Amino acid sequence: MPASAERTLIAPTELDRRTGRVLYRVVLGATVTGFTLAFVFPLYWMASGALKSSTELAAPTPTLLPESWHPESYGHAWTNVGLGQYFLNTLLLACGAWLLQLVVDVSAAYALSKLRPALGNVVLGMMLATLMLPVSALLVPTYLTVTDVPLLHVNLINTPWAIWLPACANAFNIFILKRFFDQIPAELLDSARIDGAGPVRVLVSVVLPLSRPVLAVVSIFAVVGVWKDFLWPLLVLPDPARQPVTVALNRLAEFMPANQLLAGMVMASVPLLALFLIFQRHIISGLTAGSLKG
Repeated sequence: MPASAERTLIAPTELDRRTGRVLYRVVLGATVTGFTLAFVFPLYWMASGALKSSTELAAPTPTLLPESWHPESYGHAWTNVGLGQYFLNTLLLACGAWLLQLVVDVSAAYALSKLRPALGNVVLGMMLATLMLPVSALLVPTYLTVTDVPLLHVNLINTPWAIWLPACANAFNIFILKRFFDQIPAELLDSARIDGAGPVRVLVSVVLPLSRPVLAVVSIFAVVGVWKDFLWPLLVLPDPARQPVTVALNRLAEFMPANQLLAGMVMASVPLLALFLIFQRHIISGLTAGSLKG
């Protein structure tokens, strides 16, 4: 086998045969169709269920298409329970967490990658070790921390800081940023230092402009993580007026018709779907970026 040849699941000689090509296309088509249905069908079921009547939803025999269309359930879900206010709450929490995550995670990754402090690898290893812990194991210590912040002795319950501060230090985002910063040539940073730039100026003027793809990925992860979170906001935001849309829909489920509840879920999912569809290329390019073109 030539040194430049690549190992693949199906040998190139098999694709040269008619039977091999047909089998390959059948398997590929079945795989793509299966994965598409697995991910898209729940979204379709939720969106179509919102267009059905509550009686049809409660029927023992489910229907793929609504027997009678009720698009007004979306309007009723928005106005009857005040979803607009809960969307604003969610947007405030997501934007604050995004901004603080960028500040903290970029600073930490830059320090570990380019400033190279003593025991930096140990600190990075301890950060990554937290990814091995289940989220449920961290709930109690984190909750005790926000109810009585060490040194400050401040209770953050029912404030946005109860969401923002625990989301600041994200080990996964720090690891992604550090790996990207490692690929930035040291010559560029040395040139900036020769011109008199300090560490902060190097970060702002050299590193961040080159890191737009990975910053887009981290930003999307930050927003999505807060937008779809349910358990933590349920614990630290008991005041209904401050709750995000995910918690509000769960609290109001017993008072809402089933079709309006599904309509609310659809509207809560639309921003995340739109965010992914708009920035999907940035996500792929940011995760695969690992070098600079000269």
